Amino acid sequence: MTTVKKDDLFYVCSLIEFTGRKTKNRRKVIVNALGEQGIAKQLQDAPVNHCLSFDQVSEELINAYHIKAGDFDTISGCSYKIPSFTSIGKLYCYMILDCTKTGQEIKELIKIFNSFISDEISNFRTGVYYENPSYLEHSYLEGHFLD
Repeated sequence: MTTVKKDDLFYVCSLIEFTGRKTKNRRKVIVNALGEQGIAKQLQDAPVNHCLSFDQVSEELINAYHIKAGDFDTISGCSYKIPSFTSIGKLYCYMILDCTKTGQEIKELIKIFNSFISDEISNFRTGVYYENPSYLEHSYLEGHFLD
């Protein structure tokens, strides 16, 4: 995968995290609303959308894909600074690239965001995000947190 394509994947993962926070939805809700074709479109549009604010692009996604407000609020009540949506996007991007075969990135993105690990990463009250990325990848591949 080229550097530009990796940047596009990072952008889309960050956009998913941003939109999930904005709508208070589990990240899989956003991914499943977009579907494989919608994710492919976001990857295709990423070079242009990089120039726009995340808020604007997120609002367009919410309207185009009819994403409703949820109740997965993992930010309110945190007593410490939470990681930025781009930090989380970068983690997802690395996981996708490390866990997939070339050409299967969209399918792996959908699998990762629909797995148990996604809710745990985005629940900032647990601190799972701060675990070693290799540990998170191996836990994801095993289907549970490793001892």
